[in-house]
Amino acid sequence: MGRLARRRGRPGPVIPGLRLEPPVDRPLRVVALGAHPDDVEIGAAGLVIRLVAETPALEVRWLIATATPLRRAEATRSARVLLGDRVPVEIDIAEHRDGYLPFLGAAPKEWLARHQGFDPDLVISPWRHDRHQDHRLLGELAWQVFRDALVLEYEVPKYEGDLGQPNLFVTLDRATAESKVSTILEVFTSQADRRWFDAETFWALLRLRGVEAASPTGYAEAFHGTKIRI
Repeated sequence: MGRLARRRGRPGPVIPGLRLEPPVDRPLRVVALGAHPDDVEIGAAGLVIRLVAETPALEVRWLIATATPLRRAEATRSARVLLGDRVPVEIDIAEHRDGYLPFLGAAPKEWLARHQGFDPDLVISPWRHDRHQDHRLLGELAWQVFRDALVLEYEVPKYEGDLGQPNLFVTLDRATAESKVSTILEVFTSQADRRWFDAETFWALLRLRGVEAASPTGYAEAFHGTKIRI
C-alpha cells in the first residue's frame, strides 16, 4: 500500500498532517484516472499542482476513459498545463462511449490493465460509490488493476448529490485553488453551457471541504482513502 510519513518538525503523539514519502531511488509514480476529460481536474487538480510543486521527481500516467476529439484536445491541454514541462507524462485517452462504460464488457478493464506495469505509488481515481456509472466503474477498476498502490478517490459534484463524507483532505493555498478553478474554466470550454459548470460551484466545494478540514487557508480538496499505511 502507498506510504505516508509524519510531517517533519512536528513531534508528539498527535499527527496533525501526513505527507507522501517518495521513493529514494526513482520518481514517485502517479496515475491520474478519469472517466471524462474534466474529472481529474474537478476532483484533484489541487493535489496534482501540489505534487508537481513539492515532489522532487515525479512520473505520471494521465488516463481518460472517454472523449470526443474536441474533449480529447481539452484533456491533453489540461494535463500539460497542470504538469508543466518538468514532469514526464504519458497521456492515454480512450474512445469508449460516454455514459456506457459498465455496459462495454471487458474493454474498459483491458484498456486500464495495459498500464498495470507502470506500478504506480499513487492512484488518483473516482470514488467507488459515485452515482455516475462511469465514475463508479473506474473507481472499482482502479482497485482491481493497481492493487499495490495508495488509492485516493476524489469527488465530483453533480445533480445526484452524492458527495458523501470523505476522510482525507488536501489543503490548498489561495493561489493553488485559483489555478485549479481557472484551469478548469479556461480549458474545458465545451462544458460552459452546463448549469453546474461555473466558478461558484468549484469554489463552494473547495471552501466547504476547507471548513471540514480546518484548513489554515480556508480551502481543501477531499478524498476517500480506504487503505492508508503509515
